[in-house]
Amino acid sequence: MLNMATTIEVVDESFRQLGTGGADNVPRRRARVPGFVLHGMHASAEYLGTAGWKMYATTRIGAKFHVGLYDIDSGQMIALIEADRLGQLRTAAASAVGARYLAKKPITQLGLFGAGWQAEGQLTAMATEFPLAQVFVYSRDEEKRQLFAERMSDQLQIEIVPVHDPREAVEDLPLIVTATTSKHPVFDGNLLAEGALVCAVGANWTFKREIDVVTVRRADNWVCDSVEACRGEAGDFVLAAEEGYFDWVKAVSLSDVIAGNTIGRNNQDSIVIFKTVGLAVQDVALGAKFVELAANNPGLGVDLPF
Repeated sequence: MLNMATTIEVVDESFRQLGTGGADNVPRRRARVPGFVLHGMHASAEYLGTAGWKMYATTRIGAKFHVGLYDIDSGQMIALIEADRLGQLRTAAASAVGARYLAKKPITQLGLFGAGWQAEGQLTAMATEFPLAQVFVYSRDEEKRQLFAERMSDQLQIEIVPVHDPREAVEDLPLIVTATTSKHPVFDGNLLAEGALVCAVGANWTFKREIDVVTVRRADNWVCDSVEACRGEAGDFVLAAEEGYFDWVKAVSLSDVIAGNTIGRNNQDSIVIFKTVGLAVQDVALGAKFVELAANNPGLGVDLPF
């Protein structure tokens, strides 16, 4: 029921409301024991009359995601959603919203790092937001990137080129998206063109980074989905700050850019980094939209027994 175009608009509005006081977001916290991590984050969206949480557990087997929603007037739980797909949608939409406000237009080409589930969402979102004509995709697994390119080219009807060298997914491109599981930088920041936007998606632990110190130092603008959340999770910036190459005072939140409280790009030649770690307000807003759509589709879901 939720397509990418609708998701992008829902996520855009959630950022705007964060910037104007209509929503509140609490960053992720993690509880760990050997072999198991429980991740939790929550948010309130007064503009929707809804609050909620996202919880997920990760083990060596995989991850399972759930979102719970509450009516803020009654306190009644209104939905419990299995949220694997919802998470893919909102993560991708956040990048597209960031690019909407931060990228140097026009955008007809994209460099993509990663060929997995999140990369699929990222590509779909960018192809929804921009008239992409050509995408260069790199991942370390040659067979995986080839199959990804073939499948997504058929799905989106655009040219997707699997490349053998990371350089080919960076040089002369206006928009680069990193959606990998790598702990280490995936490209050389010296290759970035003036005016490029880098959407760094994959690393949300302080010991991981997909972008190198050169990229951080060359950037003119550093935008986070939430500065508060990124200070606790975005290894791309955390490690650079620890090494003396980045000062958090330079970072701004996308919500403040959208609300008009600050700028996210100095000029057309500025290199901009948009770093996302994921916000519960996006899950709550998208979950609320799903509930709205489900109400018009009898038989979808089951009634809660409480």
